[in-house]
Amino acid sequence: MQTYSPIPQPLFKPTEIPPSRHIRIAYFIMVHHKPNVFKAMFEKIYTRDQFYLIHIDRKASAKFTEEIQLYLLQFPNAYLLESMNILPGGFSVIQAELNAMEYLLNVSREWDYFINLSGEDYPLRSQDIIRHFLTSNKGRNYLFYYDQKFYRPDTMQRIQNHFTELTHKISSMLYKTEFMEGVTPYIGEKWFILTRETCTFLTNNKRVMDFEDYYLHTLLPAESFFQTVLMNTDFKDIIVNDDKRASIEKTFFRCGHPTEDFLTSLTAGNHLFIRKINGKTDENILHYIQTHYHTPLAEINEIERELKRNNRDNN
Repeated sequence: MQTYSPIPQPLFKPTEIPPSRHIRIAYFIMVHHKPNVFKAMFEKIYTRDQFYLIHIDRKASAKFTEEIQLYLLQFPNAYLLESMNILPGGFSVIQAELNAMEYLLNVSREWDYFINLSGEDYPLRSQDIIRHFLTSNKGRNYLFYYDQKFYRPDTMQRIQNHFTELTHKISSMLYKTEFMEGVTPYIGEKWFILTRETCTFLTNNKRVMDFEDYYLHTLLPAESFFQTVLMNTDFKDIIVNDDKRASIEKTFFRCGHPTEDFLTSLTAGNHLFIRKINGKTDENILHYIQTHYHTPLAEINEIERELKRNNRDNN
C-alpha cells in the first residue's frame, strides 16, 4: 500500500498501451464505515494488474482508519489518498474525485478507465466481464445526465443560490447568483465511468477551473458538476447516458414492488455494479449476485436505447 504524496512515483515505467489487450481500470473508493462490507467488495474487484485508490473520510473513527490502513498493506497496487473532511452536499466530494484522478494519472500511464465507488458498492459481474465490456466499448464515458432546467426545475435552486461548505454543514445563508453564461446545466447521479483522456481533461484544462469556481458554492454538486462540464464540451459526443449501476433504493420497495421485480430488472439490464450492499440486504438479492457473477451481460444496443429514450422524453 502506498500513501499520498503530492507527485506519486509511477508504479511501472510508462509504456505505450498495446491496442489488443484488455483495458485496465483505476478504481477510486470513498469509505468511512462498515469495514467488512468494504473488504468483501474490494476482494471481488481486486486484480494485481489494476490500480486502487482509497479515500478514508477524515471524520471516520481512528479504529476504522487503522483497520483499513493495515488491511491494504497486503495489496501492493492499492494506495491511500490524503484524507479530507467530506460533506455529501458540498464540493469536497468533487475535490476528492479530482484529486484522485490527478493522483492516479501520476501513478501510472497503464490504466484506461476511472471508476468511482463507495464502500457499500459491489460488482454484479466479474472483473473479466467488466473489463471485456469496457474493452468492447473503449472510448465511451458512462454517466447519467438530464437537462436540469427542463427535467429537474425543482433542483435549480441548488445552483442559483450561493452555498458555503463549512466543517460539518452547508451554510444556509443564501443569496441568488447568476448561472454560468452560455452553459446548459445538467444533473444526474454521482457515479461514473470515465476514460483516462477525460480525467486528463478534467484535471488539466483551464476551462474546467471556471466550473470549479462556480460549483464550489452550489448544493449537491456531485450530482451535476461532471455532467455539466462534459455535456458542455466536445466530450458530450462520447457519453452514454447510463452509469452502469443498479441501486437498491428504499423507495422501490416502499412502493410495494416485490424483490422479484427488482431481480427481473437486473436480469434485463447490463449493470456492472450494485449500490447499497450491506448486512441488511435481502437474501434473494445476495443469492442473485452470487449465481449471476460469471453470467455474460445482456446484449443491449446502447445507442438505440438512448435514441428511444430521447424520443420518449421529447413526446
